[in-house]
Amino acid sequence: DLETLDLLQELISAYEGTVLLVSHDRDFLDRTVTSVIHAEGDGKWVEYAGGYSDMKAQQKAAAINDAEMVKPDRSARSGAVIKDEQSGTKSATKPGGGGKLSFKHKFRLEKLPEEMAALADDIAACEVGLADPDLFARDPDGFHALAARLDKARAQLAAAEDEWLELEMMREANEQA
Repeated sequence: DLETLDLLQELISAYEGTVLLVSHDRDFLDRTVTSVIHAEGDGKWVEYAGGYSDMKAQQKAAAINDAEMVKPDRSARSGAVIKDEQSGTKSATKPGGGGKLSFKHKFRLEKLPEEMAALADDIAACEVGLADPDLFARDPDGFHALAARLDKARAQLAAAEDEWLELEMMREANEQA
């Protein structure tokens, strides 16, 4: 049930040690874990930073990179276009990913950890507020507003983590080039 799942999430999040967790609930994994160890087949296990969604994004990015190395398409030869989701602007990288990060990308890469920490703090504050068993009975509108704020903060954190991961992969690709 949801109450038990929330309690389990709180207990795991508060625990300072290491927990090995096996679950079929992908959302629960996204909200709880800091890394995923995935069986890739043939006895190969790979650790991915973040939750289940992060693992899938990293696998997709790796598959795209592998496909481009094997059979580069037109965009890889002519220069890929990267859209900055925050500003809606586009910037081109040099063919093969050898271009340097733009000032805007470097700035975002530096500022994202602070933003993610602030969002994590907001999420924790919302979860503490929602843990009050009398909140809904006392203030249903406040409860719904807090729940909406929590959902929004979680979505913003996931987007910030995805953006950070993309920028970090670009930075690493540029260092290897």
